[in-house]
Parts: sequence; structure tokens; C-alpha cells
Amino acid sequence: MTPKLSDSQLVVLSTACQRPDAFVFPVTLKLKGNAIGNVLKSLLTKGLLEEIPGRADDTIWRYDDEGAPLTLRATRTAFEALGIEPDDTLTGDAAGTDETAGTEATEPAEPAPVAPTGAPARKTREGSKQAQLIGMLKRPEGASIEEIVAAFGWQAHTVRGAIAGALKKKLGLDVTSEKVDGRGRVYRIQA
Repeated sequence: MTPKLSDSQLVVLSTACQRPDAFVFPVTLKLKGNAIGNVLKSLLTKGLLEEIPGRADDTIWRYDDEGAPLTLRATRTAFEALGIEPDDTLTGDAAGTDETAGTEATEPAEPAPVAPTGAPARKTREGSKQAQLIGMLKRPEGASIEEIVAAFGWQAHTVRGAIAGALKKKLGLDVTSEKVDGRGRVYRIQA
């Protein structure tokens, strides 16, 4: 079941999932006071973010009991919630499968390899929600936000985020939209 996400949570997750290392920082979302801290804590609680050992050049989220720096990274669950196929560089998950859990970290993990500019877009896993969404948008009649919400149980802002972030930015698909009488705004991918 896909967790309910606020607009702020969706922005933070979408941004992290678009980065080669899936790191949360730097956070591009502008909120007042400690609101961003509350958003990040909520995502940690939902298992969509995980704490990992930080390196000297990382933004530090907090320090553990031994004083080691920790930063935040999106989990596989976050990618799945957004319908994005995660890179193979993600080794752990906040659900307890993190390879470093329960071990003493003496050296921070090596940074994930950074894809060169113009690298090929990530592929969509067959049968995933992202693949199903693409299928709906490739139909001649396309799909409206309401139809996608009904099909996946997502909120409208999650659908818009998936179209703008995962499909347009990440996969580079040409998603068009037009207003159709009786259906509202209809989105299509030209096959």
C-alpha cells in the first residue's frame, strides 16, 4: 500500500530519488522554522528515508550516540512509492535490510558513482505502477488525474508529481496535456 504523502514530502522524496546517490541533502524545498525537520522525521518514520553514515562533504542530519555523523538517503520503499525503478547502488532499506545495520562503522561508505551528464534515463520495471501509469498515458484516449487516482489509489498531487518528476524529468518522456470536456485535463504520451 502506498503511504499518503503531503506535497512537501513528495517534493523531498522526488528530489532525492532523482539524485544518483538518492541523498536527501541539499533540500531544495523552502519551509519556515523547523517544518523541513518535521517533514524529514515523518519520512523516516514511514520508512521512506534512512540514516546512513555521513562523509566529510555530506550535509549532516544528526550525530549518533558515538558522535558519528549521519545523513539521509531515500530507501527502496521510497522509489517504489513513487513508481520509480531504483538504481542497483542502493544496498539497504530502512526496514532493517541495511548492510551497515548493527555493525560498527569506522569508515564512511564510498560515494555512489555519479552518472555523467546525458546518461541514459532509468528503465521502468515491468508490472510496476510506473509502467502501468505509462500504459494508461499511451492509450489513444490518455488518462485524467481522476482516472489515475481511481486506478492507483494515489492522491492527485502524487499523480502530478509522478508525471512531472518520474516520467518527464527522470525518463524524459514527452507527456502532453489538454483540457477535454467532461473529463478535465487529460494527459498523454505519444507512442
